[in-house]
Amino acid sequence: MYNPTKPYKKEILRTIETTWHSPYVSVTAGLYPTFRKHFSFPEVQHTDGIGTKGNYHWSARTFRAAVIDALAMNLNDLAMVRATPYALQNHLVLPKDDTRAIRAVITTLADICRRKKIAMTGGETSIHDDVRGLDISITVSGFIPKQVPNVFRAGDILIGLKSSGIHSNGFSVVRRVFGNKVRKEFTIPTAIYLDTILALTKKYTVHGMMHITGGAFSKLKDVLGNNDALIEQPQKLFPQEIFFELFTKGLSNKEMYATFNCGVGFILSAPFADAQKIIAHTKNAALIGRVVKGKGRVIITSAFDGKRVVL
Repeated sequence: MYNPTKPYKKEILRTIETTWHSPYVSVTAGLYPTFRKHFSFPEVQHTDGIGTKGNYHWSARTFRAAVIDALAMNLNDLAMVRATPYALQNHLVLPKDDTRAIRAVITTLADICRRKKIAMTGGETSIHDDVRGLDISITVSGFIPKQVPNVFRAGDILIGLKSSGIHSNGFSVVRRVFGNKVRKEFTIPTAIYLDTILALTKKYTVHGMMHITGGAFSKLKDVLGNNDALIEQPQKLFPQEIFFELFTKGLSNKEMYATFNCGVGFILSAPFADAQKIIAHTKNAALIGRVVKGKGRVIITSAFDGKRVVL
């Protein structure tokens, strides 16, 4: 039975307040927390959730992984505009009033926010008894100390950063292929690239970036202009076994690369000299291709069967 008085509310508020020791904002408690910013840079906001992957997290009760997924979907996108996150609000949706789940989500979120210096400035918990799983939707605010165009340039080298698996996109296809089966591969959390990206862009020249999420490699067309991206995955970034299993169950190359990250969670476009340094000094990074003059196409040599895929 849902208790609308939310008896755990004070405990949750105390947990949230532990994130308010931030170098970026000063937060004051109240009916709704108010905050003052300690910077004057251009700002950006981003909202995303974990979608139907939440069905698997709910079944497996992998709440920490669910929180990481929700954060990753926001922080990785903010990385593309070189934004430093400073505050967030969250909306937790559950199919039933589960105090242990709520505590686990908020405690995990607060723990990560403290470490990343992100202040939690608000949130909401909703009980929807007509949904199958949980969803964690987060809005993150960030500031951009230096705005740089995000464009892949002809002559650039493409660098791939390895994914941790399926991440948080393509689960409608996963359900179509595997039905209601719950496997450990379905709850592995999305890799968070933000800290790596911010460090790299301060040290090296990076012309363009793309987080490989919904739409997968087809998203590169948004930053190619009149250029083509030629991609061939090295052994270091080959797709994890779950992707090969999906492919062998009847998915085409085009569906694989337009739906799943296939082992590459983030792509950087950089001039040759900087690309070589980035690859040499970054864990789980490898050269995966290049940018050439063309027609805005993504041309991939499939890691599954070696055939050419054009998106």
